[in-house]
Amino acid sequence: MEYDQNLSQFKEKLLIMASHAESMVTRSVRAHLDRDEPAANQALETDEIIDQLEIQIDRIALTLLARNTNNFELRQITCGMKIAQDLERVGDEASTIARRSILLMNLPSLVTPLDITEITFLVNSMLKDALDAFVVGNTVLARGIIPRDKQVDQLNSKYQQQLITLMEADSKNILRAIHLSVITKSLERIGDHAKNIAEDAVLLHEGKDIRHNATDQS
Repeated sequence: MEYDQNLSQFKEKLLIMASHAESMVTRSVRAHLDRDEPAANQALETDEIIDQLEIQIDRIALTLLARNTNNFELRQITCGMKIAQDLERVGDEASTIARRSILLMNLPSLVTPLDITEITFLVNSMLKDALDAFVVGNTVLARGIIPRDKQVDQLNSKYQQQLITLMEADSKNILRAIHLSVITKSLERIGDHAKNIAEDAVLLHEGKDIRHNATDQS
């Protein structure tokens, strides 16, 4: 009975953590796109909640692992711990975006603004789909996230090149371009964490480890 309660609590806290991480990314991105400082501050306040949830999840997981578990429950616990770690890192990257967005708000906009709408939409959808796939066991959805990560990498490379061009064109652009470079790199890393969560969703529900395996990823 106590084991079942702990397992239920483990799942519940993981879902709460996922919800906070997803909303944190949304707020930090909105803070940048809309120059919305209150949204940035809300995102930063959420980071501490996510950190505490990771600690609580790890503590419950260690209690569960000390008991006899079947194979599926063992995968639930170990995959859950890995996902909690990825979510904590998503929170860290969202915090970085929020902080850099606040710094950019105190500077004039670039004459040639960098439009990062495409990568923000793609990363947000990847994270949402990865978490949905994990919760409902939709491994087709999970596998579909893998190729989208390559798109994110390509977009980030394109943005980095555009920012280099802006810095070379006018030294006054350098500080703003550096902040934007950090933001796009953080978005790219959130995409990486979404891919990790998707891979763990497949491991949990199919028992297959598809990391570094191009055949199993599709």
